[in-house]
Amino acid sequence: MFKSMVASSFLVLAMAVSPARADDTKTIAEVIAGSKDHTILLALVKEAGLAETLSGKGEWTVFAPTDEAFKKIDKDTLAKVKGDKELLKKVLLTHAVKGTWGAAEVVKLDGKEVETLSGTKFTIHAKDKTVTVGDAKVTATDLKASNGVVHVIDTVLMPK
Repeated sequence: MFKSMVASSFLVLAMAVSPARADDTKTIAEVIAGSKDHTILLALVKEAGLAETLSGKGEWTVFAPTDEAFKKIDKDTLAKVKGDKELLKKVLLTHAVKGTWGAAEVVKLDGKEVETLSGTKFTIHAKDKTVTVGDAKVTATDLKASNGVVHVIDTVLMPK
């Protein structure tokens, strides 16, 4: 019953805070490029050479940190990440999982560990109308794309 209430709350939250739904004929890269809140993420995706991957075929779920999330990172840490293309790729792949996981599927993962494309594992929690992936709070969900889905998060996930 409780999980049902959390799932319902999460879906209501998703509808309330999500920007206009992306046209699901756009790729994940195009969804991110169309967001005014993801300019830093877009620049880093291009710098890491991952824009083509996010424009290609496949199914991914991307937990996309906002510009504000990147601004919370220590400047030295961000400079180190930007200065090392392999580390940058690893950080960015820490925000993606294989498969398309909509909000309803994410809520069902409450308490479970998920492995990202970088190999880093995070636990998903769904409690009191809040969903987190590791330390990141999900603030908008189900931005659909032709090759997956994007959920917006408020914190940059770092590989472990």
